[in-house]
Amino acid sequence: MIVETFSSQETYALGERLAKEAKPGQVFTLIGDLGVGKTVFTQGIASGLGIDEPICSPTFTIVQEYYSGRLPFYHFDVYRIGDVEEMDEVGFDDYVYGDGVTMIEWANLIQEILPEKYTQILIEKDLEKGFDYRKITIEEKQ
Repeated sequence: MIVETFSSQETYALGERLAKEAKPGQVFTLIGDLGVGKTVFTQGIASGLGIDEPICSPTFTIVQEYYSGRLPFYHFDVYRIGDVEEMDEVGFDDYVYGDGVTMIEWANLIQEILPEKYTQILIEKDLEKGFDYRKITIEEKQ
């Protein structure tokens, strides 16, 4: 599925809609350049899960946990991972194969350890279509 958004509010709302249908154990991967709106999309996912805490990218902590929604939410940012073995140190498998919803920003950097089944979300800009335009491709991987 391809969705075009024309504002950060629309990108947020798309994340919200996806989260309302999210099931325990669901894994979302998020790929896109810096500044493309990955955190805005993730904030929408959190809102759709009923989480009202501030959501920011866990660039230096690798993972943030949120338990105030209808499902636990685990937000990874693996941009600074030097080696996929570092993911074992944070208990990656416990999150991904648990009962919460997992969001992994920069998931392409740890492709080899992703679960067999996940939802890949690719966010792209096209400045010819406007500064706030985003092309969001959502694809089920198995």
